[in-house]
Amino acid sequence: MPEFVKVATTDEVSPGQAKLVEAGGKEIALFNVSGSFHAIDNNCTHVGGPLCEGELNGTEVTCPWHGATFDVTSGQVLGPPAGAPVNRYNVRVDGSDIEIEV
Repeated sequence: MPEFVKVATTDEVSPGQAKLVEAGGKEIALFNVSGSFHAIDNNCTHVGGPLCEGELNGTEVTCPWHGATFDVTSGQVLGPPAGAPVNRYNVRVDGSDIEIEV
């Protein structure tokens, strides 16, 4: 049964930035898009690049290794070389706590 797990606080992830968090034994990239938080798997589906280190432009993150792009709100692939989406996780904010459902 999925549950929400606290992974960060709102002041730890500035707008336009990302943070690597762990929840449920998974590495997850947590993004702040203009005050709205989104979470996807950290590893690019191309060859595993760290998406938390990629450049965030609006809701699009670019893998720092080979330039694949993903939508951080859905996990969908927006550009090659990745051919498969990444998992997306439900996020909620409780006070200043950011929680991810895993």
